[in-house]
Amino acid sequence: MNDRFVIPARLRNTSIALIVIGVLTLIAGAASLLTSNADTDRSRFWLVLLQDAVFFTLITTVSVFIQAAVSLAQGAWIVSFRRIPEAIGANVWIFGSIALLVLMIIAFGLTDAHGVNHIYPWASSAEVLKHDPIITGKSAFLNKGMFAFFSITAVGLWSFFGLKFRSMSLAQENAPKNDTKIYWKVFRLSAVFLLVYALTQMSTIPWLWIMSIDAHWFSTLFSWYTFASAFVSGMSLIMLWIVYLKNQGNLVMVTTEHMHDVGKFMFAFSIFWTYLWFSQYMLIWYANVPEETTYFKMRQQGPYSIIFYANFIINFTMPIIILMARPSKRNYFTVTFMALVIIFGHWLDYFQMVMPGPLKAHWHINWYEIGIFMGFAGILIMAVSRTLSKSSLIAHNNLLIKETAVHIA
Repeated sequence: MNDRFVIPARLRNTSIALIVIGVLTLIAGAASLLTSNADTDRSRFWLVLLQDAVFFTLITTVSVFIQAAVSLAQGAWIVSFRRIPEAIGANVWIFGSIALLVLMIIAFGLTDAHGVNHIYPWASSAEVLKHDPIITGKSAFLNKGMFAFFSITAVGLWSFFGLKFRSMSLAQENAPKNDTKIYWKVFRLSAVFLLVYALTQMSTIPWLWIMSIDAHWFSTLFSWYTFASAFVSGMSLIMLWIVYLKNQGNLVMVTTEHMHDVGKFMFAFSIFWTYLWFSQYMLIWYANVPEETTYFKMRQQGPYSIIFYANFIINFTMPIIILMARPSKRNYFTVTFMALVIIFGHWLDYFQMVMPGPLKAHWHINWYEIGIFMGFAGILIMAVSRTLSKSSLIAHNNLLIKETAVHIA
């Protein structure tokens, strides 16, 4: 049985159009800096790139995590559409490379004439930092060397495992029937990746890339919070590709039972995200420590309050109302709509993580923010569709393919 995906002209043209919009937006944003010397305008230009690069890097890396977690659990339910997370994970290197470029420019190249870095305050000059005992106390971890080391290492490892899982899955197709050599190799590599993921996404990377923007503040839940946000967005991304390919007549082995399982993850991790959101918010707000509550004060009571409350409504209220019922997780329109809502909602979540620190009283969501997001979305569509088209959408010769064919949610 062969199930090859041929990229439709409409999808290709859509991805190209989105990329062109993103490039033109980037050029227009850079040109606008020539007529403005304001630190807020320069910070906004780079913060939007940081937000989107980090967001797309983390939600694509989730596909690598899903492959590893399911392989280690020896789960068969994902085999019918495993080519989708493989294709997404194999392109982590694209978004990771963009993220690294943006992050390194911000950390190493955006110090102003007074030695102040308006996005990463810990990257300011030594003369500036000597007057800030809080950041100085964190300097053993918050410094440019550690930032570069952890960032490059994390992106390199995520990219390696994303490409490796994809290549090993394709190699299984040419292996002797029922041969288990590659299967157990993937099993062992999955355990290694989960350790890597725990030491990067679930700890150091969110601290460095996002939390250190508000360098006076910290939360022991922050990495789990960003993971939950990325995971539910990544699972929603997989759902969008499942529905799209099913509508194209592909993925003949995928049934409503498989879609129901993905929908359950979308629902469950929306609730898990809310649990972490409330835990972080409630404990800090209740403690009433000035260094801690400042983070939420500017988000809940300041100019970002509309984003703060929209974040809760979109990412908790809508999923729990719409996705709780069993039929809604088995309906193509409903899961597609909610997948788009969840991705947008958690993009807003990353927006409010990143923006308020440097831009306390100046926030915008207009042509620049939307245009850059569209550009990244176009790159994602083009990269994943090209990867999907290079091999069969059915994981031939997978040891669990018979089990996935009779899967019942």
